[in-house]
Amino acid sequence: METKTKLKIKKNDKVVILKGKDRSKTGKVIKVLPDINKVLIEGLNLCKKHNKPRKEGEVGQIIEIPKPVNASNVAIICHHCNKPTRIGYIIEKGKKYRVCKKCNKKLD
Repeated sequence: METKTKLKIKKNDKVVILKGKDRSKTGKVIKVLPDINKVLIEGLNLCKKHNKPRKEGEVGQIIEIPKPVNASNVAIICHHCNKPTRIGYIIEKGKKYRVCKKCNKKLD
């Protein structure tokens, strides 16, 4: 039985890609896929998909869709210091918060 990994990256986080063809580009996380350790980023890591016409009179087309990126190849951009950073956690009054490792401010 596989254990589900918990990612520190959440939906709607602003991230920068560290490796690959889209290196140093930034975007917003659309979807997090913790079971395969990947994230979908809006407008980045695009792949062309050929759509066949399904009905009569419809035309075929080529569309670009975002493909998942490994979570280890992206870094969250802190909205306080605007730098790519790692994430830490603090517990205040029984609640757990994500914290920027560079400026020590809460991200949530």
